[in-house]
Amino acid sequence: MVKDIVRDPMFLKQKSEPATEDDKQVVVDLLDTLKANRDRCVGMAANMIGVKKQIIVVAMGPFIFPMINPVITKKSGKFETEEGCLSLDGVRPCTRYKEIEVDYLDQNFKPKHGKYTDFTAQIIQHEIQHFSGELI
Repeated sequence: MVKDIVRDPMFLKQKSEPATEDDKQVVVDLLDTLKANRDRCVGMAANMIGVKKQIIVVAMGPFIFPMINPVITKKSGKFETEEGCLSLDGVRPCTRYKEIEVDYLDQNFKPKHGKYTDFTAQIIQHEIQHFSGELI
């Protein structure tokens, strides 16, 4: 189901909890909501739809995939950039890494490991940052 985008900074600053298999509907809702906002959004964290769980969805070209409880295990190629967020107005400076490795669970809660570079890596880092409640 397509959900409304949360724009309340006080809510967005709250930490997210690890997801469980009881949160499978949140994954579906996130995928639906990202698809509905594809013209202006390339990634989304669960808190953006009002759920404080560690779930993100990422658009990589024509593909959209979820990452449940993702953890960045390796990063390299530090750089400074500016990003916007569907939940916030304007753009803000931030630090990102060109290459990352991530351990996560897929939509079926099976363990996965991925290596990501460039813009996809940047999207994943942005969305994972939502878990800490730290806004860009």
